[in-house]
Amino acid sequence: MRCSWAFCILVFGIPAFAAVNCPVAPDGPTSEARQAFLLRNFDKAIALDQATLAHSPNDPDALAGIVESLLREEKIDDAVAAAQKAQQANPHNAVVLTALADAQYRAGMPWKAIQSLHDALTADPCYARAHLGYARIARIESFYATASQEARTAHTLDPHDPEIRSDWIWTLPTADRIRELQDYLRSPSGDDPEDVRHMRQLLDFMQRSASEPHKACRLVSATTSTEFPFAYLMEDSEHIRAFGLKVRLNGQAAQLQIDTGAGGIVVSRSVAERAGLKAVSQTDMGGIGSQGFKPGYTAYADSIRVGDLEFQDCAVRVLDSRSVVDQDGLIGMDVFSDFLVTLDYPMRKMTLGPLPPRPGELAAPATLRSDPSSGNAPGDPASNAPASSAAAPAAHGPFDRYTAPAMKNWSPIYRVGHELLLPVTLDRKTTRLFILDTGAWSTTITPEAAREVTKLHSADGELEVRGLSGKVKDVFYADKLTLYFANLSQPAEQVPAFDLSSLSRNTGMEVSGLIGANTIDLTTLDIDYRDGLIHFDYRANRGYMHTPGHQD
Repeated sequence: MRCSWAFCILVFGIPAFAAVNCPVAPDGPTSEARQAFLLRNFDKAIALDQATLAHSPNDPDALAGIVESLLREEKIDDAVAAAQKAQQANPHNAVVLTALADAQYRAGMPWKAIQSLHDALTADPCYARAHLGYARIARIESFYATASQEARTAHTLDPHDPEIRSDWIWTLPTADRIRELQDYLRSPSGDDPEDVRHMRQLLDFMQRSASEPHKACRLVSATTSTEFPFAYLMEDSEHIRAFGLKVRLNGQAAQLQIDTGAGGIVVSRSVAERAGLKAVSQTDMGGIGSQGFKPGYTAYADSIRVGDLEFQDCAVRVLDSRSVVDQDGLIGMDVFSDFLVTLDYPMRKMTLGPLPPRPGELAAPATLRSDPSSGNAPGDPASNAPASSAAAPAAHGPFDRYTAPAMKNWSPIYRVGHELLLPVTLDRKTTRLFILDTGAWSTTITPEAAREVTKLHSADGELEVRGLSGKVKDVFYADKLTLYFANLSQPAEQVPAFDLSSLSRNTGMEVSGLIGANTIDLTTLDIDYRDGLIHFDYRANRGYMHTPGHQD
């Protein structure tokens, strides 16, 4: 099978790996190593698996168990090395190949993981965890119908595996999802306590929303397109800090930073109080910085107006602070997943327009996708629409990526929740995943990725980097390098470098940097969140409107 990072998903071919006449995994006693894993005693689990290997050197379950425990301990390089060694000893074993795919996925190499999963399902089409791996990669490639089907197949084959079950839960309608998530959280699963806390917060929000019914978030204005200038968010009287949108929440004005690195709408406590937003449930939020998660709450706004568009009864998250990184708040572009988003940096304006209709899709009213309990993309398996059991998607979705003829030259992009991840080749030597983050003032890189291609120097306190989680520790500068991504190449020097391990953990894949505002400042950026497609139009000599004092 020939695969590129962008198109390998197209060979998913469900008939080729159909789980026909497969036995269902029994709900029997688990091994002592597996019990230790589910209780998060990973060192004990590894020791027990190693003891098994002492008398059965190529035991696939023990080899895979060690890889999965190392991944839970965030020892990514060790997990990849252990998986590669296991695969050399068991080159055609589905259990081992799937463990290798899990390690490759977490290491930020989904283009390698898909090949390993193809090999795993060729070896054993009935192996449930390989179908789970396919579901995950299909989802980040915006193949939502495939992801939903693969998640259900994995659950049918092994309904007792906690990781399979947690993925399958999000394919269910809301009422079923609440019930299954309640049951899931009653048993040990090996999940990180931080992840469990966030699941409980999300469950609380879904329960409160269900017990206090409200109208669904919807577009109420007659127009479905709008264009408006960027708002300048100033550092001081002469320097622009960032670009934003002028938004009205319940009639109250706010300027929210345009941020593809953020999800939903996040406003400060002071903005929420002016708009009369009432808390529905507690939550916490985090981002760049070294101070962890900050408390907040979720609320519903009666009205949100952006340009000529008005939405009603939409979710907003509130950070329990007087400001959000010294401003009113952030607006993630993922909330506009029902629209074609154009960020025209040379002309300092934003346009929201209609997406090309997908074949067989029943037109649905546009909405603002800010609800944290549902998928941000139309047709995402986490949506509230009932799941279809048929191989073909239902008219209401979920849908696989649709590339309209007018978008044939657009670049596919990985999407994890609100994050947009691009494979970036550094100096034509190595390829790593970077997040497209218009809220970052500069393109940045991790020290580990920088050391692979260039030299690294301490910033010596000359540079302060702050995000939603406060100030970043240990900031460096990377020397000259060139980034190649989508249809662009971009030389850069003195690139800020700092640790992104918390972002990588939350994303579930290794993130090696951020594509920030100074890299895309001369481009018009088109984003189709629905289908995971992006296009950059470089306009250095085409009407660029320079803004005096703007810091790149």
